[in-house]
Amino acid sequence: EKFALLFRGGRAAESPGELQRHTQKWFDWVTQLQKEGKYVGGERLHKGGKHRAGANKAVTDGPFTEAKDIIGGFFIVNAANYEEAVKIAGDCPDFPYGGTVEIRQVMKM
Repeated sequence: EKFALLFRGGRAAESPGELQRHTQKWFDWVTQLQKEGKYVGGERLHKGGKHRAGANKAVTDGPFTEAKDIIGGFFIVNAANYEEAVKIAGDCPDFPYGGTVEIRQVMKM
């Protein structure tokens, strides 16, 4: 099964050295998931964006959410079930920075 891991919130690193160490933790995590055949893909997302809604399909700048709710990026991973996907998400390097991970099963089309 495929699962989406949506990375939300978290504070920024406070120094270049801290940023470098944090980035290395992400790189190491992705490398390990690749070795295990779990990593399908993923990307970081820009903070800004556009929002389209309503009968008139109005376009506004966004997202209009608190920083803790902004999705900063995502992974798609292979996992046997939710339990395994939750275990994979448990290694996210953003937890010490106040980040969260939403785990969603990808629907087969």
